[in-house]
Amino acid sequence: MKQDLPEAVTRDSLDALLAAQRDAFLREPFPTWETRARHLKALRAMLLDNRDALAEAMNADFGQRSKAEVMLAEFVVLKQEIDGALKHGTRWMKPQRRSVGKWLMPGRAKVVPQPLGVAGIVVPWNYPLYLGAGPLVCALAAGNRAMIKMSELTPRTSALFETLISKAFERDHVAVVNGDASVGAAFTALPFDHLLFTGSTRIGHEVMRAAAANLTPVTLELGGKSPALIGENARFDYAVDSLLLGKTLNAGQTCIAPDYVLLPRGTEAKFIERARTRFSQLYPDFTSNGDYTSIITDRHFDRLARLADEAQEAGAQLHPLGVHDAATRRFAPVIVTNAPADGTLMQEEIFGPLLPLVPYDTLDEALRYVNSRARPLALYLYADDARTVERVTHETVAGGMSVNETLMHIAAEGLPFGGVGASGMGAYHGHDGFVTFSKMKPVFTQARFNGRGLIAPPYGRLFDFLINLMMKF
Repeated sequence: MKQDLPEAVTRDSLDALLAAQRDAFLREPFPTWETRARHLKALRAMLLDNRDALAEAMNADFGQRSKAEVMLAEFVVLKQEIDGALKHGTRWMKPQRRSVGKWLMPGRAKVVPQPLGVAGIVVPWNYPLYLGAGPLVCALAAGNRAMIKMSELTPRTSALFETLISKAFERDHVAVVNGDASVGAAFTALPFDHLLFTGSTRIGHEVMRAAAANLTPVTLELGGKSPALIGENARFDYAVDSLLLGKTLNAGQTCIAPDYVLLPRGTEAKFIERARTRFSQLYPDFTSNGDYTSIITDRHFDRLARLADEAQEAGAQLHPLGVHDAATRRFAPVIVTNAPADGTLMQEEIFGPLLPLVPYDTLDEALRYVNSRARPLALYLYADDARTVERVTHETVAGGMSVNETLMHIAAEGLPFGGVGASGMGAYHGHDGFVTFSKMKPVFTQARFNGRGLIAPPYGRLFDFLINLMMKF
């Protein structure tokens, strides 16, 4: 019988929940693929059957969250993730044969994917379903149990997700935990077998410190300032249109949204003009347009306004593409030129529809600009010539990269998603997510007839001969 969800979350209740999941895991430490597939199908049915209710909850949490965006950016990609796991999971589970080397023949070696146990998943507010259920898909495909901490900034979505999960899964299999930042801190301090956190770089430091106390392995999906680089001979209008799509999705509240644009010097006015024209086509009647998402809270709205004001006071020029509405928290995109390099706008992740332009004279200068900063979660290049694509690919380091596109690398089924350096560590999605939530256990099997006794004590002339022979070949 399913247990009732606790009315209040305490450290004791979290400890008890983890213990119950670990006990359940030990009773079934290696679920068959049929069992795992049944769980994945249950998750898929729960999400798709309740997509309208979940979209309505998100809309209420944001004040205005585009339902079209929710269907595209949350449900379509989640369905693809689940369908991909169902299609490839039996292959992912198979042991992988490995070489033993000539001196251990005729022994055999393999790597056996093994469930880790109980995974902890910490979910941010900006894509609460995709960033909660996405890692869960990987954890379930790998045969694990999971505890999920949802964001307190999306209370309706988080509460509904908790209710739906409790109906689809036993609590000792998958459980959702809701609560404020103190609950989140207690959650990340639990001795999980793996912890995946999605959020800011600042909180990522705290999560890693908490996990270190238990030597819990972590996957950190953070953020940072993801650059976009428009090459000298790029299809300029296409690049502007594409970047605007990436920057306005979820009103820029996306960890891989382009944070600033490097473009050939002298093309700034052309960029602004094209962006203004295109924005009016994408979102006509902006103040009442239902396709544009609101900023999540008044505090976040005020922060964006403050970033713009501070940049302007320091000498930057603001080029708004529409009119803000504080009452509904609709923040129209603002192109920013001449932003001081040491200002907050150019130092912190923006996480909203402000887009600074940084002109460059040569590709070398643009690459130096990117490489002088912390390694980003994403990098976007607009170029058609192979030489530029090759140079940017090989001479920059980023969590992921898209060429002539924005955001879409995260939706590519076979690509891992993850950061590097300040933008995170580890990766998931698809097979890489299966590996993240598995112990890829190396297993060596000795042959019945083998030469192990030839290199055992007491060492003598035969041993010396064999060692010399090994050194030569």
